[in-house]
Amino acid sequence: MIVESKLNPQNAVYDYVLPAGEAWLHEVKKGQIFRILDLEGNQAVDTLFYSTQDPEERYSAVDTIRAQGNIYLTAGTKLLSTEGNVLVTIVADTCGRHDTLGGACAAESNTVRYALNKRHMHSCRDSFLHALGHCGCDMTKRDITHNVNFFMNVPVTPNGELTFADGISAPGKYVEMKAEMDVTVLISNCPQLNNPCNAYNPTPVRLSVWNSN
Repeated sequence: MIVESKLNPQNAVYDYVLPAGEAWLHEVKKGQIFRILDLEGNQAVDTLFYSTQDPEERYSAVDTIRAQGNIYLTAGTKLLSTEGNVLVTIVADTCGRHDTLGGACAAESNTVRYALNKRHMHSCRDSFLHALGHCGCDMTKRDITHNVNFFMNVPVTPNGELTFADGISAPGKYVEMKAEMDVTVLISNCPQLNNPCNAYNPTPVRLSVWNSN
């Protein structure tokens, strides 16, 4: 569902361009609006959400899919935690659909999906681990669970198989979320060079935060 935002970028209290392949770890306070903007189009943004108060409570794909009865995320979707609480609500979306099944690329998945010689290539799991290893937040690799892939197109076939297809985003498309509690957001701006979702070309994204009115 396409819903445009009324927020002015000039009023953002935080604004950062995240290069392709880099990680980002940031707290978004309850009531704040957080935007991910796809600068050049079809860039997969692998994202994890945690309760800042208790990181053991984090985004649950299973509970989110069950509650909304849809495997794709868009405007109006409430992202539920492992405790059944709402972490964030998608309040604006000009892409229309985001994946919550495909997971984050890793050395292992690069090998299985592509070829043995792809194992060494940088992955989202590497980015997540790097960010957690330098955050001083007492989180480790055990805290890397299922993630959202914003702007990524992963259709499901009639027999239940996942297919990684060309992206459906475009330059300037964005998704905005309202934090329903203090949340810690961990992003890997995907470095994947083997997937048509990003036209084999990882690109930067813009991350912005607004205070509640």
